This record gives sequence, structure tokens and C-alpha cells, in this order.
Amino acid sequence: MLFPVGISDFQDIRETGFTYVDKTAFVYQLAKTGRYYFLSRPRRFGKSLFISTLKAYFEGRKDLFEGLALEELETEWKKYPVFHLCLSTKNYKDEASLIEILDMHLSRWEKENGISPNINKSPETRFINV
Repeated sequence: MLFPVGISDFQDIRETGFTYVDKTAFVYQLAKTGRYYFLSRPRRFGKSLFISTLKAYFEGRKDLFEGLALEELETEWKKYPVFHLCLSTKNYKDEASLIEILDMHLSRWEKENGISPNINKSPETRFINV
């Protein structure tokens, strides 16, 4: 039995055979009910893994949910564009460092989705297009 200690990527856990406690029914419930959610948990309580699971679901990755509750619950498996923004990779001491990482993430996402990156616009203006 392999435990995914320190691994917070759903795809990695599912594809490499790690033990996974199935919480995908919550993913389905979250996606199908309500409008806005604020996900708050203490550090090291699985926020990144849950967000990674949501990402795989909204990308339509049915293959990753084989044998899990969500495989039975979902019937459509639509694919949506996903903008996954991780801000834990850098120390943001000032506004410029935050804008730099936002520009990097936005440029990558825009390219992946056929939008011409325009780093001359502010991140908040660029988010209008995403």
C-alpha cells in the first residue's frame, strides 16, 4: 500500500497507484450545488489535493476517476477551460513580484486557450478575457 505523503497532485496519485481516500462525491456536490465557495482549512489538510481534483474534474478527465464515486455520479463529463493559479511558489514582498507571477500564469493560460497574451495590460484587465 503506497501512501502519497507530500503529493498534492490528483493525477499523479491516480496514475502512480497511490492509496486515495475517495472524496469525489464532495467534488460532484460542490460542482452541482450553490454558486460561490470559500475553501478554508488549516495548513497541510489537503486543500491543494482537493483543488487538483476539482481541476481534473472540470477538465473532463474521466479516466482519472475510474472506480471512484464521481465516475458513477457524473454522466456528461464536459470539458471546461481551467485557470489554476498557484501562488505558493514565490515570496511576494512587493506588488511587482505578484504582478510578475500573475503575468507568467496568465500568459501561459492565454497561449493554451488561443488568446494573444498582452503583458502591457494589467492583470485585472487581462482577467476579463479569461
